[in-house]
Amino acid sequence: MHPALAELWLPILLATVGVFIVSSLIWTVIGWHNSDWKKLPDEDKAREALRGVAHGQYSLPYAADMKAKQDPEWLAKTREGPTAMITVWDGDPTNMSKQLVQWFIYILVITVILAFVTSKLVHSGESFMMVFHSFLILGTLTYSGAPAMGSIWFAHSWGRTVKDIIDGIIYAVVTAAIFGWLWPAAQVAEQL
Repeated sequence: MHPALAELWLPILLATVGVFIVSSLIWTVIGWHNSDWKKLPDEDKAREALRGVAHGQYSLPYAADMKAKQDPEWLAKTREGPTAMITVWDGDPTNMSKQLVQWFIYILVITVILAFVTSKLVHSGESFMMVFHSFLILGTLTYSGAPAMGSIWFAHSWGRTVKDIIDGIIYAVVTAAIFGWLWPAAQVAEQL
């Protein structure tokens, strides 16, 4: 018999908290993502040029659609360079409360989906290793499947992408270990 999602509330909660804590340690204590960004040559001049620009994502040079990208002026600017994709944030970037809440909710949603899918594949009472491997595979695909798109399409360094993939594998291991440990035992009726 497969466990009901309601039976998995404790591992869902603990895995969510575990991934949140591990990700916080990776980003704040270990600091191995610090090298993912570089300083502009004249940071003050760039800051002044961006002052007053509203929150959002921007491209330089800008083209609204594929037709605009055929315009000779846009093509000339692109060939001449530089080109850039810029994200501008509103407010104080050191106050990350909103992002942390969103990150926690995102982890919770992922964990619920992983628990739901795995509960349809793995029976109650399965071994730690069976549950661990199932969550490890699905969790790795979930947390590590997308970062390469940043390098392919948005010029993120491949070093950053490899670190993001490793982060995702770590998150999957945490999730898999907690679910393996707390996976529901088989019901007595099932064992007879």
